[in-house]
Amino acid sequence: MYEANDKMISLIADNYNILQSLGRFGLNLGFGDKTVQEVCEDQHVDTYTFLAVVNYSINGYRDFDDSDRFSIPTLLHYLKASHEYYINFQLPFIRTKLVTALDENDNLARLIVKLYDEYAHEIKHHMQYEEKMVFPYVDDLLNGKVNSEYDIETFSKHHGQIDKKLTELKNIIIKYLPSDAKHNNQLINTLYDIYNSEEWLHQHSQVEDNIFIPAIRKLEHKYKQNDVSVKISRMINQTHENSETLSDREKDVIVSLVQGMTNKEIADHLCIAINTVITHRRNIVRKLQIHSAAGLTIYAIVNNLVDISSVKL
Repeated sequence: MYEANDKMISLIADNYNILQSLGRFGLNLGFGDKTVQEVCEDQHVDTYTFLAVVNYSINGYRDFDDSDRFSIPTLLHYLKASHEYYINFQLPFIRTKLVTALDENDNLARLIVKLYDEYAHEIKHHMQYEEKMVFPYVDDLLNGKVNSEYDIETFSKHHGQIDKKLTELKNIIIKYLPSDAKHNNQLINTLYDIYNSEEWLHQHSQVEDNIFIPAIRKLEHKYKQNDVSVKISRMINQTHENSETLSDREKDVIVSLVQGMTNKEIADHLCIAINTVITHRRNIVRKLQIHSAAGLTIYAIVNNLVDISSVKL
């Protein structure tokens, strides 16, 4: 496992594939003999998040000592840059090599290009969904906006493998496509790129499943808890402001309601008419803007009208 005080040049020398990750994180070359932490800090990249992704990509290491330390903006930058690289460079690059390596007059070759185009379209559709739905949702979370109609679990359930067509393409080329000596080396080289692309895509998907999605789950939990707390706090503050406006009889009605009494039972208990109880209840709702039994219970506890130990929760 690589650590923050390891030299960046040593990490790359051991695992040249990390060069791709450098670009995704926005790290530029020319860092001399600086450590990973020094390079990351100089270029404003979160060191802990960078190392988590790198160590996971290299050897599947996922025993993160503190997942709360993940920088969500750093992860978002990494994933967005990965999509841009794959859609705008990798897919067109492989297609160009594939067309060059195939005989344009061969019907099977044209079918292979068509199969590749179908695969590329599927990948683009998948990544564009994340760009349109997932990433803006996370940006909103970071700004404290909770979207009750969407969550990361919805994305997770539909985040399956999208490389089946690529596997099919490789197998067809290897098993069934004859090639002459002129095109054979080009075709083998293109296949090598396709295999590398498949491996990268798998790693990308694993980073989303095992680092990004769990990190967003924690972020959701944090902000949704805060959202509930804020609402309760506002209600409590409001009830404190309005508590003096209630009459003693209205407070008696609230206590009776919290204890689970019906309108008739309240009327008998307080020696008043049922219509009077109904009138008091309307006034309570108007003054406190609390409609539910649970809300009235919280109000009664906060304002010391009842003791929490006497309330059935």
